[in-house]
Amino acid sequence: MTTKSGDGLSRRLNGRHIRFIALGSAIGTGLFYGSSDTIAKAGPSVLLAYLIGGAAIFFVLRALGEMAVNDPAPGSFGEYARKHLGPLAGFLTGWTYAFEMVIVCVADVTALAVYMGFWFPDVPRWIWVVLTILVIAAANLVSVRVYGELEFWFTLVKVVAIVAMILGGAAILIFGLGATSGSVTNLWSHGGWFPNGISGFIASFALVMFAFGGTEILGLTAAESEDPRTAMPKAVNTVPVRVLLFYVATLAIIMMLNPWNTISTSGSPFVQIFAGLGLHSAATVLNIVVVTAALSAINSDIFGAGRMIYGLAKRGQAPAIMARVTRNGIPWMTVLVVAAALSLAVVLNYLLPDSAFLLIASVGTFATVWVWFMILLTHYRSRRQSPAEDLAFPVPFWPVGQVLTMAFMVFIFVVMAFAEDTRLALVVGVVWLAVLCGLFWFHRRATSSTEADKSHAQG
Repeated sequence: MTTKSGDGLSRRLNGRHIRFIALGSAIGTGLFYGSSDTIAKAGPSVLLAYLIGGAAIFFVLRALGEMAVNDPAPGSFGEYARKHLGPLAGFLTGWTYAFEMVIVCVADVTALAVYMGFWFPDVPRWIWVVLTILVIAAANLVSVRVYGELEFWFTLVKVVAIVAMILGGAAILIFGLGATSGSVTNLWSHGGWFPNGISGFIASFALVMFAFGGTEILGLTAAESEDPRTAMPKAVNTVPVRVLLFYVATLAIIMMLNPWNTISTSGSPFVQIFAGLGLHSAATVLNIVVVTAALSAINSDIFGAGRMIYGLAKRGQAPAIMARVTRNGIPWMTVLVVAAALSLAVVLNYLLPDSAFLLIASVGTFATVWVWFMILLTHYRSRRQSPAEDLAFPVPFWPVGQVLTMAFMVFIFVVMAFAEDTRLALVVGVVWLAVLCGLFWFHRRATSSTEADKSHAQG
C-alpha cells in the first residue's frame, strides 16, 4: 500500500533505505579511485584531512537533520533556504544542487563507461552511457521503494568490499599473509606525517571534501520517509561515523602496506590490497565493486536532482509540469528531464573519451561546497528564528560548531582559488551563480508584469 504525503510524493522509504542511501552516496569513485590523488598530495596527513572533513560533514548533516525532522518538505534545503533566507537564496540553492547532481552524474556515468572498458575494450564508451541512463531512469520511474531497494543492495556490495579490504589488509599486517609485507612505521618513515609540507596537506582538502559529496541527499529523503522523526536522526548520527571509519581505516591500512610515495595515481590503491593477498583476479574483483559504486551513485544522482527540481516546481521556481507525479507518487517529468540532461555525457564521451571525467568532476566541486555552505547558513538563520526547546533534533555545540564549519567551507573556497587544478571550477561556479541571479531577476520581472496585467484587466 502506498502512503502519500500532502505534496503527492510517496512515503515508502524506511530507516534501512535512508541509512544506506546516505552511506552509499559518500562511498564511490572518490574513495575507490580518487583517494590515490589525495594520498599523493598530502601523504599520511591525508588521514587528518579526512577526519577534519568528516567532522565538518557531521555538522552539515546535523544542521540538515534538525530542519528535516521539523519540516520534511519537498525540495528540502532548497525550500528551507527560501523560507529562512529569501526566494533568491532558495532559487540559487535548489538549482545549484540540481546542477551539482547532473554534473556529478555525468562524471559517474563517464567513470562507469571507463570501468566497462576493462571487460569490453572494443565497445565505444558512449554506448555504456546510454544503456546505464536508460536502465537507471526506468528504475527510478517505477516507485521510490524500488529506488530505495536498489540503493540498499548497491551500497551493501560496496560496504562488504570495503570491510573485506580492511580485514584483508589487517591480516597481511598482523600475520604476514600474502605476497607483500607492510609495517605501521610506513606512516611516518617516508618523509614524516607531512611529507609535502603544510601546503600539500591543505591542497588535499578540495579532493577530500568532494569525496564526501552527496551525503546531503539525506534531506531529500525525508519527504518520502515512512517516519522521518525516527529515521532521520539515526541516519544522520551513524552515517558520518561509518564513512570516516571506511575512509580513514582503509587508507591507513593502504599506506601501512605500501609507502605513500609508491602508490600510483594512475589506478586504484585498493588493487594493491587484493594483490597483496595473492588474489590474481584482484583487478576483476575491484572492477565489479567500482561498477556497483558507479551504479549506486547514478541512482542517487537522478533521484536527488529530480526531487530538488520537483520542490522548485512546487514553489513556482521551475516549470509547473515538473510538479506532476505518477499514481505511485513519482515526479516522472523531473526524472525524464534529468535523464535527458545526461545526454551531455553521451556527447562528451563521444567527442572527448580520454578527458571527459576530469573535465566534469572538477566543475562539480564548487557546487558541492556551495550547497553545504547554504545549508549551514540556512540553519543558522532558522535557529535564530526558532527556540531550541521547540526542536526535536537540535544540533550539538550551538552556535560555535556551526560558525566554525561555515568558516571551514569558506576556507575550502580559498583553497580552490589557489590550487591550479580547481581554479577553473571556481570560475565556472561563480559564472553559474551569476547566470542564476539573472534568470531569477528575469523570472520575477516577468511574473510581476503578468500579475500587473491581470489586475489591470480585472480593474
